[in-house]
Amino acid sequence: MQKITSLRMLPLDVKHRWMFVAILFYGILVKNNIVGSSDTNDTCRQKNVLFASAIESSYPFPSEVVYNKTRMKLGFNIKPQEGNKTPACCHNEDFNCNFTIKKSHDIWILILNNETLSKHDIVLMHSPNQVFKPPSNTTSGFLLHIHQWLNTGNQNIRLSQNSFCEKIQPYDKDACKGLKETDYNLIISISSKSHHCVPCKPPGKKPGGAITLPPPHSNNGTGISMEDAAKIMNNISLLLEGMVNESTATITIGNIKGVITKLPPKNQTDIIFGITTSVDINVLEDNDSMTDFSRSVQIPSEASTMAVKRNSSFAAVLVFPGIRQDDPKSFFLNNEVMGIEMGTEISNLSHTIVIHYRNEDKNGNIASCRSWDGKGKKAIWITDGCKTKETNGSITCQCSHLTFFAILMSPPPGNISSSDFTSLTYITSIGCGLSMFFLAVALFMYCFIRKGKASQATKILMNLFVSMFTLNLSFLVNESIANLGNFDACVAVAAVMHYTMLATISWFFIEGLHFYFTLWKLPTDIKHYMMKICITGWGTPAVVVIAFVAVRQYDYMVIHTDVGNSAKMCWISNAVVHQGVNVGYYAVVFIFTLIVFIMTVRKIVLLKPAAGKAQDTSSIKTNSFYILGLVFLLGITWAFAFFSYGPLLIASYYIFTILNSFQGFLLFIYYFNSSKITREDRSFTASSSTTDTSNTVVTNPH
Repeated sequence: MQKITSLRMLPLDVKHRWMFVAILFYGILVKNNIVGSSDTNDTCRQKNVLFASAIESSYPFPSEVVYNKTRMKLGFNIKPQEGNKTPACCHNEDFNCNFTIKKSHDIWILILNNETLSKHDIVLMHSPNQVFKPPSNTTSGFLLHIHQWLNTGNQNIRLSQNSFCEKIQPYDKDACKGLKETDYNLIISISSKSHHCVPCKPPGKKPGGAITLPPPHSNNGTGISMEDAAKIMNNISLLLEGMVNESTATITIGNIKGVITKLPPKNQTDIIFGITTSVDINVLEDNDSMTDFSRSVQIPSEASTMAVKRNSSFAAVLVFPGIRQDDPKSFFLNNEVMGIEMGTEISNLSHTIVIHYRNEDKNGNIASCRSWDGKGKKAIWITDGCKTKETNGSITCQCSHLTFFAILMSPPPGNISSSDFTSLTYITSIGCGLSMFFLAVALFMYCFIRKGKASQATKILMNLFVSMFTLNLSFLVNESIANLGNFDACVAVAAVMHYTMLATISWFFIEGLHFYFTLWKLPTDIKHYMMKICITGWGTPAVVVIAFVAVRQYDYMVIHTDVGNSAKMCWISNAVVHQGVNVGYYAVVFIFTLIVFIMTVRKIVLLKPAAGKAQDTSSIKTNSFYILGLVFLLGITWAFAFFSYGPLLIASYYIFTILNSFQGFLLFIYYFNSSKITREDRSFTASSSTTDTSNTVVTNPH
């Protein structure tokens, strides 16, 4: 007997049997096995049904459309295990098979649009192989055993046009990647018998109008010159006539895309535009999610109010692609420039214009927000009026004026290798931890053991210990807080670290000043002496830090290596300010403490033993120990960090890092040993009397 290959080849009575089988199968399946329901309005009429599954079936379902006498049609879009031929019913005008089914364990994902279900319902068959288990290849066997083959324990899901989404989720850029705005991403859980869908239409609304202009004559297909871009932005107000009654309109000038919106005369609000990767622009409301777009522009109401007062009536944003940077070592992010125009000069905004780029891979480059005022034939990109913020792969430009904007991507300076960076990080972390431990022990000894016997010099030393302990602590937690992405916390830890650093430098100065008084036997019984020096040591840095917080000088700072790795910390964002304030302040203190150190060493060297008596070994060791202690006590070793430049930069970093690691430990030993022979306000002396100079030990003021 010739093998049956299609329904058209069957005899008439066999075709009737297939129709009976399909109708019976449909009736039982819909009645007993389908989770969900058809539209309410469809209950009074029969609707075509297309059966589909993500699982290949070993049973040969009919390829052709199966008709019902009640004008209902059945189709089966179920792939057989052998072959990948599209069923004939998918070519019928009554069925739409333009949808995709994927299966991942217990989750099914269906990609479709609203038009897919306009002609028919879809029944998703969970286990098509279990529904039909034919005992024989004969049609009569199929008819006789259809009730046995139908496995009622396997639930199927029916989808209808107006009820296929049980729960509608917010727009998800990842779920809708590569899909059209009319598509839906339907996610079905077989075990829980529930499903929800994600509409792929981004939030916001499309501009009502559309303005299309020919590209500039000088456009070579890859981009335009910035001079032509400036001309376009200067003439953008002419497009208002083409908007007619629309309040917003898209702008297309060749490959340049943008949007223009009319400003209301009163009650200005923030203007927010969301830009997709394909440069489709939506107008967003305040409660719309901007995270669903690759780029967004937010123009504050302050700018709109300023524009209306100056007789302007619009705001426009244009994206210019294919813009190249003259410097071959740097480039613009996405090779694009963004122009924002409001028909008048807008500057000195207290609420900045925010341009946000999301999920950008910098590939180890440094991002910097730049602007150009649109004047002159050659674009000069500057950072004035713009701040760059980076958080979790996103780059945000905050600018106080309107003009052309771009994010310049530059290679890192590469002034430190990855191996050096790793080594210095480990040394610093371990050293700071050790210093904190010994400083804490010294403070404990002072507070609970020797506080009642403390001299003025010891009290000054304890203030230095407190500032150094807090500085080391804030440095250790700085990177962790920076990685949290909380800007307020970053500003706080940067301010604390800056304050304790300036306080430590101040106490270096006070230590040198007190040594100077002691060395030259100047009186220190000044009224409220300790209170005055404490105000100097702790108050002066506070004034500086408060001023820095007020002018927003604290921000994220990224340290790059030569292989593209980076580490983030919270610190002063402006390198010039850091050099002028911190380095300048330390330089003044360093000069003074170095002079005091030289004077002290000179005094020790000039001390000579009495005639006929040799200086004993213990005196030499003690004086040498005090000289070494002075180096750390006066902060002279910090010069390796503040005054490091040129080819000796890395070597200086290693020297400073190692010495700073031992600073807390050596100062603890210095305090512990010197406190054994401390007396109130004891001055430097060469011997116990002016006539007996056999003991040439310099007595420490502590």
